[in-house]
Amino acid sequence: MQTRYDIIIVGSGPAGISAAVNSVIRNKKVKVFGSKNLSDKLTKAPRIDNYLGFYQAKGPDLAKRFTDHIDEMDIEIDEENVEAVYALGTHFAVATNKDTYESTAVIVAPGVSQKKKIPGEDEFLGKGVGYCATCDAPIYKNRSIAIVGYEPSAEHEVNFMADVASEVTYIPRYKELGEIDERVRVIKGRPKKFAGEEKVRSLQLDNQEIEAEGFFVLREAVALDQLVPGIQIADHHYEVNRNLETNIKGLFAAGDVTGEPYQYMKAAGEGQVAALNAVRYIDNNFQQKKSS
Repeated sequence: MQTRYDIIIVGSGPAGISAAVNSVIRNKKVKVFGSKNLSDKLTKAPRIDNYLGFYQAKGPDLAKRFTDHIDEMDIEIDEENVEAVYALGTHFAVATNKDTYESTAVIVAPGVSQKKKIPGEDEFLGKGVGYCATCDAPIYKNRSIAIVGYEPSAEHEVNFMADVASEVTYIPRYKELGEIDERVRVIKGRPKKFAGEEKVRSLQLDNQEIEAEGFFVLREAVALDQLVPGIQIADHHYEVNRNLETNIKGLFAAGDVTGEPYQYMKAAGEGQVAALNAVRYIDNNFQQKKSS
């Protein structure tokens, strides 16, 4: 299985898809992580009036046009959850819930999570609260944990941890539950607050309180500072220049994650700009190595 690419793209909304199309056109080896359904914001839009050439388009119809486009170009979307992007100087390592991949450049376009944080989440982050159960699995071997999952994709980590932790409690925040390991205790409830002193001790739900030695909150979108360690953030968005470059060389950002306006056309345009500059970055580096 190939694990080294020219460009890895995190996100499959208009920005990510646009970045993928423009990268592939320029003969780059591309890997896209996201959802095959693209983005809920797009697919659930009742009507779109300001996307040039598609007046009064319905979100699902526009999403189908996007999907047809990438299908024709043989661009595949991998639904592994990206946990973190690490800058390693000459290249990047992108860690998912299943594997680690490498690339020369990265374009992050994960959108902005609309889900509010649980009170106490920031306070106890790193003090018993985390965002990647599989990453921290060795720490919680033979210990009790609880996982709050906002998407069905969280079930992979839940089942994995059943082989590691002494006790796993799962609080799903979606309707249809998949195949959960029989050793996992499933509880329905709405998270209200993390509680503790120096370290987290419990999670209060609207109907009960759960005590555990570790807690994980698994959302579709990872917190921005957790996704890319060391990246500069301004006003709760990634800070970029006109070329959509971040403060990390070779790392570009596009779409809602760079700030308002949160519009489909803006996102698609930024995806193109980010891709063109990522391609230029790679080509310039290749020419320098070739001439040296």
